[in-house]
Amino acid sequence: GRLAMVAIMGMLFQNGTLGGTSSMWGLGAFEQELGAQAPFGYWDPMGMTKDGDALAFRRRRETELKNGRVAMLAAMGYITPEFFKF
Repeated sequence: GRLAMVAIMGMLFQNGTLGGTSSMWGLGAFEQELGAQAPFGYWDPMGMTKDGDALAFRRRRETELKNGRVAMLAAMGYITPEFFKF
């Protein structure tokens, strides 16, 4: 209850002073890409896409997908022997 009220007051203060999150973080070149969600838009906390290089963005996105798939397979390889004894 109280924590939510404090969070709402913080949001209202931020919107009143800075005009919202888009002016605080700036709109990047990739705001319309798949994965950009309200209220943050395309969230890039480390600023790796500030230069707007589309080729580097595409390479990073493909690498992230590949590493995620490898991690899912690794998790299955870890869990599967618990249920099936070969």
